[in-house]
Amino acid sequence: MRVTVLVENTVGRPMRLFGEHGLSLWVEYEGHRLLFDTGHRGAVVANAVCLGVDLRTAEAVVLSHGHCDHTGGLRDVLEFIGRRIPVYGHPEIFSGHRVTSPTDRYVGIPFAREELEDAGAKFVWVREPRELFPGLWLSGEVPRRTPFEKGDARMYVYRETERVPDPLADDLSLYAVTPAGLVVLLGCAHAGVANIVEHAREVTGVGKVAAVLGGTHLAPVDAVQLDNTVSYLKELGLDLLAANHCTGLPVAARLAGVFGERFRFASTGETFTF
Repeated sequence: MRVTVLVENTVGRPMRLFGEHGLSLWVEYEGHRLLFDTGHRGAVVANAVCLGVDLRTAEAVVLSHGHCDHTGGLRDVLEFIGRRIPVYGHPEIFSGHRVTSPTDRYVGIPFAREELEDAGAKFVWVREPRELFPGLWLSGEVPRRTPFEKGDARMYVYRETERVPDPLADDLSLYAVTPAGLVVLLGCAHAGVANIVEHAREVTGVGKVAAVLGGTHLAPVDAVQLDNTVSYLKELGLDLLAANHCTGLPVAARLAGVFGERFRFASTGETFTF
């Protein structure tokens, strides 16, 4: 299995790559290829070309959730691929996601569903865990069971005319079974890192977690949630923690101090082989 970071907030290689606030991962697993998220503003296409990744060989696109920094490059990706392709996501992915900080604004998918379908998207809705390829699972909705994972109070939606906290039920992750154990790929981990990992163990039946890679959404959480999450990750005995995007640089620096050589900054251009 190999994972290449096509888009992330930062660039970690001296190449003609573009960083943008967002995330996109190219996943190669047992001969299969898929794109997990598409970044924010379309840098994914140019970065893929620069890194020698042919997006046209993708068998599917998976959207971790409906925020613009994970879906904003989707139309460019579809137009580049130039054919009909399955796009997996939660049925609520087109929800009217909004956030209060740093300004009150809409942060959902910046395209109409019909526009994306015209560009080649064949949406496949996923609520329950789904095995995309043998050994590679899409999480489906992740149960929120961990008491210390509170979500992000800045995020909300409108239910008719009432403003309510955004449940972000559309938050999905990927679980890959490897000889070393589970590799868990996160989009933004709005469901909570611990909730996601425990769900991965239940879905796959694999107890050993070898690696966690992606956005942990630990940047905006309070000290209690951060401390508990770090303690939980330490107890997993990970071989690799490769955090990026919504983890935030201060938290990533803390994780680097805790995990030492087992930590990697998963910047644009980095590749991880399992």
